[in-house]
Amino acid sequence: MNTAILSPESIVQAAGFYEKLKNTMPKNRTDLKNYLKVFLNLNISDTKICPEHNTPMDYLWHCYTEPGAKATGENKTGDCIVWANRGGGKTLIAAVATLLDCIFKPGCKVRILAGSELQAQRMYDYLLGFLRNGFEGFLAEPVRKNKCTFSNGSDVEVLTQSHSSVRGSHINKLRCDEVELFDPQILEAAKFVTKSTDKITGAMESLSTMHQPFGIMHDLVAKAQSAGTPIFKWCVWEVIENCPPERSCSRCPLNNDCQGKARKAQGYLKIDDCIAQMRRSSRSAFESEMLCIRPSLENVVFAEFDPDIHIAPVNYDSNLPLYRAIDFGFVNPFVCLWLQVDPNGTVRVIDEYVKSRQTIDVHAEEIKNRPPFNEDSVIATFCDPAGAGVNDVTGTSPVFQLRQAGIKIRYKRSSILQGIELIRRALCTGDGKSNLVINPRCGRLIEAMQCYHYPAAGPADELPLKDGIYDHPIDALRYFFVNYNSSSAAKNRKY
Repeated sequence: MNTAILSPESIVQAAGFYEKLKNTMPKNRTDLKNYLKVFLNLNISDTKICPEHNTPMDYLWHCYTEPGAKATGENKTGDCIVWANRGGGKTLIAAVATLLDCIFKPGCKVRILAGSELQAQRMYDYLLGFLRNGFEGFLAEPVRKNKCTFSNGSDVEVLTQSHSSVRGSHINKLRCDEVELFDPQILEAAKFVTKSTDKITGAMESLSTMHQPFGIMHDLVAKAQSAGTPIFKWCVWEVIENCPPERSCSRCPLNNDCQGKARKAQGYLKIDDCIAQMRRSSRSAFESEMLCIRPSLENVVFAEFDPDIHIAPVNYDSNLPLYRAIDFGFVNPFVCLWLQVDPNGTVRVIDEYVKSRQTIDVHAEEIKNRPPFNEDSVIATFCDPAGAGVNDVTGTSPVFQLRQAGIKIRYKRSSILQGIELIRRALCTGDGKSNLVINPRCGRLIEAMQCYHYPAAGPADELPLKDGIYDHPIDALRYFFVNYNSSSAAKNRKY
């Protein structure tokens, strides 16, 4: 059998061609996938399994192609959110994006910021692993513990979770890993460090699993949806290994969630590892950490709240009694809810008014003239008993001012836990029925129902957190239930 033997000249020529390809910027998505396979030995998952999800390759392509460079107006941004499962490759892929930025975008300044020093170092270590595996020639000097510099003027540095580290940076790309674990003040400071050049679009990328419905990631996703910022979301099915035919679906513990999805998958997560993780975790945690269905409900107050059940387009019915419920605030929001109760006892929240930094007379004018409601049809307005307290500066009280404006105010003193229990009872009665429905226009109340939570290290009496955001709509709802369900008459004092 003849065996071809390459000459030294052919080997040198092949090596030169290999190095030339390594220095050649991929022109399209297929070229990029092949580049990663050849030079990094990586096969980035690019198979979308869940219809509403993306793939890891979608995120990488977004970073690589400078989406804002050719855009105009409000869309000129490279910002994005990455919401993916635990073990979903977020950190590794962000390290790949960092390498591509630095070798193919001369002068690109990239910074890595993470929820912990260990997590930031993990992304940096991935990058160093790539560099030490054939990319040393792109470096201008030996790598340092937390920084490396490239011969084309690009550089990468790991930032610490401190104001001095973050505020002292003005760079092109900021990759924030496990953003759910960030100090909120550090995250706010980080939002101002990126800048664009003629060829490089400034970008802040926030990557995390969404652990909590009241956490940083939940807030970032909500704001991104409003602003049109790209959100790249994938779950375990986009990154799990292909399920071979010899595995039985009917005997697989994952089958209730999988339903054959893994048969089409082309990822790397071992099926047996996923089964082990499911068995050792709670259902809530598995849905949050691996399926990315919803944040964990383990620390929320109203885990019974189900948007499919408790949100519906209920409108004002002139044949039903009309009530209002108020929670006072100035810096924190003033909240007013409009409610009705139908003949079956179902409480219908039909509208909301939420506003900060306005005086009581402004609020009174708004709630008295809110269409389609007629002030004469309001049976009662329930409020926070603290609103009857006289202010030392003004010499009056919010309750007195509202009564002067012709609003029928009533209140009854109660504990927070008493009101919470009444709301829970309305969400789901002992026989499994719901007696509470909220109109979709009541966005702040709906968000509060999903996010109102206990402190991470709660006090002995287990009171929910007074965060100034979610507690105010809930307080207004509490006042309604406490007063409406009271066996004794609510107080209606005169001053």
